[in-house]
Amino acid sequence: MMRPCGILAQGEFLLFADLTLARRLETAEAANARGCTAIHPEAATLEVGGGCAVFVGAESPLSHAVGLGLNGPVTEAEIDRLEAFYRSRGGKVSIELCPLADPGILDILGDRGYRVTEFNNVLVKRLAGATIVLTPRVRRALRDETDIWSHTVGRGFFEEHALSTEEMDVGRAICAMPGALCYLAVTESGEPAGGAAAAVYSGLATLFADSTIAPHRRIGLHRELIAARLNEALAQGCDLATASTLPGSGSQRNYERMGFEVVYTRITLVAARATC
Repeated sequence: MMRPCGILAQGEFLLFADLTLARRLETAEAANARGCTAIHPEAATLEVGGGCAVFVGAESPLSHAVGLGLNGPVTEAEIDRLEAFYRSRGGKVSIELCPLADPGILDILGDRGYRVTEFNNVLVKRLAGATIVLTPRVRRALRDETDIWSHTVGRGFFEEHALSTEEMDVGRAICAMPGALCYLAVTESGEPAGGAAAAVYSGLATLFADSTIAPHRRIGLHRELIAARLNEALAQGCDLATASTLPGSGSQRNYERMGFEVVYTRITLVAARATC
């Protein structure tokens, strides 16, 4: 029987994309960022502006700041500290900013010449009523498969068969994260064809590092990787799962097919001029 528009069935609830939800999602994102510092000899973390900044190498995509402005205004002095943190290590400032952050931070960053370089949609899925599904082509990566997982995921991201040490180190850093759960998608012959990772924080499952090698795309492996991690989230009693994707991408469509919905769009800002 159809329900009138706006009427929820018993046991359903509305998910509001409010500050409470944003803090929960961005806190988990910050925890993932901190976790990626486990193996890099020069890695460092700075708690600043209600969030954190992580350095994992001057050119590493893992070096960024996240969670700023979600617990009140961010001051000029805090941005000074953030810029000095990266400048002293030869890195650039890259800030992933939630749209529910205190709006004053935009004025500060705008006056300093920051510009938007990327958008990422943050999606969530409520796990109430979800069930375990079969994922025959996906398995957990073994302890000694760090390089296999890193190479597989790196091939999908960088579109190259041969990866540099720096590119491999991105995957190695993820594998070394405390609590990281890494998965491989394999072909019928057992050849690694894709990979992904997950971590759980206070009932929230974060899904990330999704990658499928080009020749193996469009055969459902990514959706199976999503399902395998949702199975783990259910096994650990999570009530919510989250992931981030480029807007309008194939990854976003796959997550939406799996019941995820966009709750907000995170922006990446970098300094347009030297921060000196």
